[in-house]
Amino acid sequence: MSTQLVSGRQAGRQTDRQTDRQAGRQAGRQAGRLAGRQAGRKAGKQTDRQTHRQTHGQTDRHTNSTYKYIVLIL
Repeated sequence: MSTQLVSGRQAGRQTDRQTDRQAGRQAGRQAGRLAGRQAGRKAGKQTDRQTHRQTHGQTDRHTNSTYKYIVLIL
């Protein structure tokens, strides 16, 4: 009887371990997918910004604002 209990407990532990592993794998996959999506979105925004600057002839955000201030002072 005691051996059956022990083996049952071990089997339970084994399944727990497996489910934990599966859950971890699933969570990792999900997190990776999300991170990838966010990185992709960020990269897309960055390229959009660059193309926008190129089409509108603006190289840098800060230089443009300084020129505006110089014009205002003059």
